[in-house]
Amino acid sequence: MGEDKTRYSDSELAEFKELIEQKLADAREDLKQLKQSLSYADNSTNDTASTFKMMEDGSETMSREETAQLASRQEKFISHLENALRRIENKTYGICRATGKLINKERLKLVPHATLSIEAKLNQGR
Repeated sequence: MGEDKTRYSDSELAEFKELIEQKLADAREDLKQLKQSLSYADNSTNDTASTFKMMEDGSETMSREETAQLASRQEKFISHLENALRRIENKTYGICRATGKLINKERLKLVPHATLSIEAKLNQGR
């Protein structure tokens, strides 16, 4: 009887897939905007006034670095989500890679690309 809970059902996987695809769409949109603001920042530095302003307070350079970091984090997040979609296709989604047990549904709703259960994650920290 308990055997059938070694993986999430197809309907549950379909729910997760929908959630992940929505998150992916949002993440790609965010990334697009980050990249646009980065290329905008590149163009604006040719402008003498903004170069002068930049030398004045240095704030623009910092925000450019932060934007680049955010973009890179966003790219990682997107690739984690894409990997999660692959696991849904393989029907291995939601299975803890350390314990082989199912990852709690609530955890997956919060962190849809999780590959470790809370227990495994806590043990990892030790």
